Amino acid sequence: MIELEIQALALAREGLLIDVGRCAAACGFALVRQRLADDRNGVLLTMVVRGLARKQRALEAALDKLERIISFEISPVLEGHSKPHFAASRSVAANYVPPPPPAETSKPAEAKPSTKAPDAVPPVSPPSAVDASQAFVKPQPLLLSEPALEAEPEFVFMRTPAPAPAVAAPPAEPFKELVQLDADQAAVEKLLPKMIGDYPQVFPWLKKLEQAVEEGARESSLALAGQRIGAWLFERNHATSSKIALDEAMGRIGIPALRTLAEVDYSGNQLHIRNSPLCTEEGRSSCKFFSGYLEGLIGPAVASQGLSIFAVCCRSCGADECVLAVMD
Repeated sequence: MIELEIQALALAREGLLIDVGRCAAACGFALVRQRLADDRNGVLLTMVVRGLARKQRALEAALDKLERIISFEISPVLEGHSKPHFAASRSVAANYVPPPPPAETSKPAEAKPSTKAPDAVPPVSPPSAVDASQAFVKPQPLLLSEPALEAEPEFVFMRTPAPAPAVAAPPAEPFKELVQLDADQAAVEKLLPKMIGDYPQVFPWLKKLEQAVEEGARESSLALAGQRIGAWLFERNHATSSKIALDEAMGRIGIPALRTLAEVDYSGNQLHIRNSPLCTEEGRSSCKFFSGYLEGLIGPAVASQGLSIFAVCCRSCGADECVLAVMD
């Protein structure tokens, strides 16, 4: 067995998880986890699946036929190493500040020549007879009034404010691998009598179970609780039934029992759960309860011993509804 990480880029979010999950299920892969993120390039899908290594080429061929996918990459999962999505937008360096444009200064006003006419020259009287001895008069220099000097223009320096530095988008948080733990049997056994006593009103007790166990043991504890409740219901109502085919078991036993818990539809080996009351918090899928519930409820009734139930997509990861693949 091998775990593969599928990274895909698409233009539309609606139905993307279901289409990719169907391709993975058709090639024999089981869903481990998935997430969707919006990006300026489109919708980014990351899905981790588990299956046979020799089926990888078949999975690549199936994804290549999906017209809604622009491009995709498939690579083995390395424990403890997070891989950024190949199509995610790259953010600009936070320390880069563009240089400010050169400051514009006002041009000095050119001095205009004075248009004022010079003062008139005073007339010189001719020497009289009395002053004949002083007939020769030393000429006086002509006094011309100087042009008036204009005031110096005032220079106003306009300082252009520097543009605000570009704010880089915060980098996306790397995906952290959650270590999966075994089910907390003590917590399940403690709440099981209360869940059976209030059946079908089990969801408040399942919420308390989620809060009572460690995060790594949350999904496995929900699966165990589902198996125990499903097995109890089978023993109460269908213990004398003979072995039947999977579709008949789902139609006669599985779907009627599930409809007392949630709104469901079943077709083509796919169970659609609408508005799951458990899968409401983003990134916290609780579909394991429904998988365990069906295993305990119809597992003893199905003739085939290879019953396999796994999640194709989940409401908590951005899908419109939760979808489980039910195969034998």
